[in-house]
Amino acid sequence: MEQLERKLPHWIDAFMLYTQNTEPPDLFRKWTAISCIASAMQRKCVMEWGTSLFFYPNMFIVLVGPSAAGKGTAMSPGFDLISEIPSIRMSANATSLQALIRHLKDINLTDIDLKDPTKSTYHSSLTVFSKEFTVFLGYHNQELMSSLCDWYDCDKKWSYDTISRSKEEIVGVWVNLIGGTTPDLIQAALPIEAIGGGLTSRIIFVYEEKKGRLVTMPVQTPKEVELRELLLHDLEKISMLSGKFNYTSDFVNLWTSWCIDAENNPPFYDNKFEGYMGRRRTHLMKLAMIISAAHGRHDLTVSGDDLKEAVKLLLEVEVKMEGVFKGVGKSDIASLINNVTNFLVNSNAKEIPFSVFARRYNNDMDKITMDRVLDTLDVSNIAKVIHRPGAESIIKVIETRDKIVGDIRSGKKDS
Repeated sequence: MEQLERKLPHWIDAFMLYTQNTEPPDLFRKWTAISCIASAMQRKCVMEWGTSLFFYPNMFIVLVGPSAAGKGTAMSPGFDLISEIPSIRMSANATSLQALIRHLKDINLTDIDLKDPTKSTYHSSLTVFSKEFTVFLGYHNQELMSSLCDWYDCDKKWSYDTISRSKEEIVGVWVNLIGGTTPDLIQAALPIEAIGGGLTSRIIFVYEEKKGRLVTMPVQTPKEVELRELLLHDLEKISMLSGKFNYTSDFVNLWTSWCIDAENNPPFYDNKFEGYMGRRRTHLMKLAMIISAAHGRHDLTVSGDDLKEAVKLLLEVEVKMEGVFKGVGKSDIASLINNVTNFLVNSNAKEIPFSVFARRYNNDMDKITMDRVLDTLDVSNIAKVIHRPGAESIIKVIETRDKIVGDIRSGKKDS
């Protein structure tokens, strides 16, 4: 196993150090690193769970934030690294479903059969790396979304009908995906009925509201140049991993206690994440395999410590995940309510003159709609209009952002 020897103790930590002199938020950089490791592992690694469950280390990760939040900047160093590993096959940023299918079919990589090491098998492992995820996804593209759902589950064979009405198969489908987009674009690209299940349940949405830090001179240091070479070396070693992952007894014990706790203490009370909740264990199992590979060892074993680290990462990203679909709902003023809520609770003001509020939103809503929005915020105990005889009315801000999140998590509010 000398050929698999690594130089870094932890690939994700090293990537964070390598990119620390950049502006993107830590979460964007961290989940880019996770996707890089997944792209190297491909369908050559698997963990059998019981008699019928097979987990592969592919993930669908979407970085979500406003323009200039650093999504593309976070992804660029990862793209740069995986582009230099010949065995990692990548898709174009924008492509049609038919072109994507042809690409998968033409890959035909070979490796040992995970069930019988004496035999070889084919697999079609592809990483989609798209800085503009909604350009890749298209507008309400049900056919592509349906295919991505199938590919996430890594079926042994995936069939499709060609234009000539013949049927073809792709052997060993494995697709890993990372993309970046804004909340408005992701909501526009997905039909409202698709939010909560299907493709969205298979995605880890990494949400940030602003860039992480200001960097005026992003000059690469000699230490960072050295780190890049070490990252590249170890990523190539990770790409050589192949076989079945084992798990330790402390992993099983921790997994059992986590499953019970997760069932009793769900992270979301928002029905837009019901599908995600149903796949949360799958997300965690995939992530635990990736964490195991991130460490500088090659024993294909997932330990209790690996699971603890994976749980911490998942909880960290779930804290803000609800922000992706805030303002999405069947009400015709849902997006306005979300927009106004963000403005009020982030304004750092306890009271806002009504005229200031009205001037801000006079292009978005008339007086009747404005009253509906403010009445909704009143009954939600977020803000209240105070009418003062002989003086201008004010909007009193009752809630803070932290208080709202805390109440939602404790079940005090219907999110």
